[in-house]
Amino acid sequence: MQPGLAISAQDVETLTSRVHIVFHCAATIRFDEPLKHALQLNVMATQQLLSLAQQMQQLQAFIHISTAYANCNRRHIDELIYPPPVEPRKLIDSLEWMDESIIRDITPRLIGDWPNTYTYTKALAECVVQQESAKLNVGIVRPSIVGASWQEPFPGWIDNFNGPSGVFIAAGKGILRTMRASNDAVADLIPVDVVINLTLAAGWYTAVNKPKTALVYNCTTGGINPFHWGEIEHHVMSTFKRNPLEQAFRRPNANITSNYLIYQYWILVSHKVPALLYDLLLRLSGHKPQMMRIFNRLHKAIGLLEYFSSQDWEWNSDNMNMLMAQLSTDDRKIFNFDVRQLNWPEYIENYCIGTKKYVLNEDMSDIPAARQHLRKLRNIRYTFNTVLLVFIWRVFIARSQMARNIWYFVVSLCFKFLSYFRASSTLTQ
Repeated sequence: MQPGLAISAQDVETLTSRVHIVFHCAATIRFDEPLKHALQLNVMATQQLLSLAQQMQQLQAFIHISTAYANCNRRHIDELIYPPPVEPRKLIDSLEWMDESIIRDITPRLIGDWPNTYTYTKALAECVVQQESAKLNVGIVRPSIVGASWQEPFPGWIDNFNGPSGVFIAAGKGILRTMRASNDAVADLIPVDVVINLTLAAGWYTAVNKPKTALVYNCTTGGINPFHWGEIEHHVMSTFKRNPLEQAFRRPNANITSNYLIYQYWILVSHKVPALLYDLLLRLSGHKPQMMRIFNRLHKAIGLLEYFSSQDWEWNSDNMNMLMAQLSTDDRKIFNFDVRQLNWPEYIENYCIGTKKYVLNEDMSDIPAARQHLRKLRNIRYTFNTVLLVFIWRVFIARSQMARNIWYFVVSLCFKFLSYFRASSTLTQ
């Protein structure tokens, strides 16, 4: 990492003489980021920005964006900065001389109860911010799983595949058919505009009131307006069936399970087998196979999310409620972060439509064609299942007298029904 945040001397002079409030949002959000790189981006860069902030003559507030999962090794998380697992400076110094392969080998032992390097380094970054809180007016905002906008700039706005967005798109395309999660676990999504509004309000409060210690704001929904993964599955599927994505691979029909064996069964039957068959078809037609590679990437992505979709946390939100009470009636409307007003089914529908419109850039006027494509996929599925059933049954018939008797009985019954139907139609005419 370049010293001084790679900012020119002229830009440093401009910042130190004019800036009043710093909103520190930059970080790597990759869960599988190598530890050394995650430390550089999430901890060392925070230290360097704090050093720069101390030179800012007009600075009134420094707001650091952390994550609600920085202390996910605890089940109940208060709005306070917990002691770090290790002194950040000592860890940085000790890793400075180590080879990447050595760091990779010792990473699991270093991060301990944390599920990944992202949450681990965000916990360390909070400690770094706290160490400077005596010199600066500091606030920390901890959003949970950030999703599409609720109201601003308009409902459902989203511009990336991060977080649940990529999962929703994969489910809407019919690629994702199963996910390991708990149906009853709270899905702590937080709309991006709620995070922004809370962050702006925290900047105002910190600058005006100058708290003696750093105030932490847990920006979450689970303890205030809970919604569960099983409910999200239902609303995502129903939305994409009404408003399908273009050129879907299969009809949207994902299911959530917490059972490992059932999950592995559906991975094999609904992911790997169709991917292998599709790649075989591509090879036979002279094209490069790609579906197995896509599914492998998908499995890696949902595997990283499994820790967060299989359990619950309790976040205290006293500071967030206090901040809301400090706002005037008009400011509460302008900087709305009251998630009690959030209608989840409506939000999830807007979220799914937002991925279609703003991430995939699909035109809503093409929905009739997309629905026709889903009907085509449904007919292909019914035909395939029928042919497969007949094939399996015929195999049994060839080997079993009882199966042959049952088969002939069913065929004769169908024949009699058709004959009766024709006779009834003739009498009616």
